Amino acid sequence: MNRTCALCVLLLALSASAASAAPQKAQELKGESMSSANLALATFAGGCFWCVESDFIHIPGVLEVTSGYAGGAEKNPTYKQVSAGQTGHMESVQIRFDPAKVSYRLLVEWFWRHHDPTDAGGQFCDRGRQYGPAIFVHNDEQRREAEESRKRLVDSKVLAKPVVTPIIAYSTFYPAEDYHQRYFEKNPVRYKFYRFNCGRDKTLNDLWGVEAERPFSAYTAAAVAPGAWHKPSREQLKTRLTPLQFKVTQDSGTEPPFKNEYDTNKREGIYVDILSGEALFSSKDKFDSGTGWPSFVRPLEPHNIVEREDRTLLFSVRTEVRSRLGDNHIGHVFSDGPKPTGQRYCMNSAALRFVPKENMEKEGYGAYLKLFTK
Repeated sequence: MNRTCALCVLLLALSASAASAAPQKAQELKGESMSSANLALATFAGGCFWCVESDFIHIPGVLEVTSGYAGGAEKNPTYKQVSAGQTGHMESVQIRFDPAKVSYRLLVEWFWRHHDPTDAGGQFCDRGRQYGPAIFVHNDEQRREAEESRKRLVDSKVLAKPVVTPIIAYSTFYPAEDYHQRYFEKNPVRYKFYRFNCGRDKTLNDLWGVEAERPFSAYTAAAVAPGAWHKPSREQLKTRLTPLQFKVTQDSGTEPPFKNEYDTNKREGIYVDILSGEALFSSKDKFDSGTGWPSFVRPLEPHNIVEREDRTLLFSVRTEVRSRLGDNHIGHVFSDGPKPTGQRYCMNSAALRFVPKENMEKEGYGAYLKLFTK
């Protein structure tokens, strides 16, 4: 792409034959324009739109990804203007997706892990606001989901630096010139050369570790789409759960310390919600807190966790942890845990089911096996 660095000069020469001789003006897409009553739009800026487009295009439920320009006031900008920082726009992608197949929340979670949310001055080798990150929200619900997702990311303390990716109200999107669309397919050699030499994947691996290599199937397995699982009635649950499991999960009870199934469990595997099967915690993050309950420094899937203020104890305010889809009480989280997060997720064994590493593939959690490779 047309960058100020030597790498970009070379790429520009390689791509010259693909670009039209005269600048092609973009066509405006305004406001809340959804192409179908059953479809929705998501708009993200994460640096080079070639790369962001390729990161989203193969997600189940995503129908179309368009590279373009958002966030600026200039009408009908050209690539030459935007890349030079003359219009205030940011290289962006607009995603048309089916909410029945993939949620906006999952798209946001995927976006976090495919850009550097700690770098507001550009992304990777591309510098300037035109290559900076942003989430452009199309409505209040998207803003709520994006802000909740950002808070979970910040609270997880996975990143060493502050999260600076802004959440901005969407106004207008201009599709980029035709030769930019699906560039990774039209010019795979040039695309791979650019992506490698810009350091995108190396930086993401350094930043996110194993998270950077997790396939999207891991997110969908971990966060079942709304409507895919329906919680049984209380009467039905009484027949499916033991009295202790029912007391803990449905009435926010607490099991006895030390006398529970997973406090001393040292096997490799993951812990899922006992009813919905949502992936919640990993043995990699488990530690001996000395409290008598299984404790973890972080959730395996932050988007499967809901935290609520709990004032049930007199003169005490705690933070309750519930499963998002199952809406079951799991335990509480405290700020007295070890590094790197300083958090102690103190859970009830009665609310969890342990899936050992050797069973993860056949039970549909194979995407997490990478966590246990040495």
